[in-house]
Amino acid sequence: MVKRANAGYYLLRAITWIIQLFPLRFHYVVSDLFFLFIYHIVRYRRGVVYTNLYNSFPQESKTGIQKIAKKFYRHFCDSIIETLYYDRISEKEIKKRLTLHNQELLENYLAAGRPVILAMGHYNNWEWNCSWPLNSKYTGYVIYKKLTNKSFDLFYYKMRARFGIVPLERSQTYRQLVADQNNSIASASVFLMDQTPRKCEIHYWTTFLNQETPVVTGTEKVARKLDAAVLFCNIRKLKRGYNRLEFSLIAEHARDTQPFEITEMATRKIEAMIVECPELWLWTHKRWKHKRE
Repeated sequence: MVKRANAGYYLLRAITWIIQLFPLRFHYVVSDLFFLFIYHIVRYRRGVVYTNLYNSFPQESKTGIQKIAKKFYRHFCDSIIETLYYDRISEKEIKKRLTLHNQELLENYLAAGRPVILAMGHYNNWEWNCSWPLNSKYTGYVIYKKLTNKSFDLFYYKMRARFGIVPLERSQTYRQLVADQNNSIASASVFLMDQTPRKCEIHYWTTFLNQETPVVTGTEKVARKLDAAVLFCNIRKLKRGYNRLEFSLIAEHARDTQPFEITEMATRKIEAMIVECPELWLWTHKRWKHKRE
């Protein structure tokens, strides 16, 4: 289905055209001012953020939580700027700003004709992850949920597709990956696994950040049906504006795992990543809106 552009989409593109006239270091100055505005004046979702942090880190003092929260909001403002900047960034610059570690783990499975599932979370700047096909000759997908706002939906679709990755709507995912497998097309698909499942789709609960948490299981379901290799992606922040995408193994053959084993292992990796550097996770997300009966 062809996505049609509208006035809102062209406005977003005009904003990113202006942004690309200045280097990223200039926009970080804007980000610092933006932080003062949304944290101290607008107080954007501060109640949600502080509640999430207090529940996730009960051992932390009030001062410790405040430090994490302020660091998060600074990173949150940076990530907005970086995402807009990414819409116009050059191939040369994104290769410099996002490097890959242990890529051979991914490439070896693809070279063997295996489908690969890449599990990750809303951590650091996950949108930059869409540039990894620049370093690979294989097909790459990013699984997404269609946005209700048509302007933003088209903007994100085209932005993510800039460097060769194919945005694949969630409802089309399994059909496309089965077709690829039947046609001997090796592909790697990026799934965000820290989303909140709809109430009717809750099939598994676990303890995540000291709280009972429902976890999406669709990623594991697809992986097991395809007998895919499942890898985890950690986007480690090296310094402001420079990240490293690191690949690690969760399961070599998804069909050989026990039910919910992949889901649990991925959740533990996401949790460890957050504990190591909590300010890089998306704390504005209402992750725990469902309660276990």
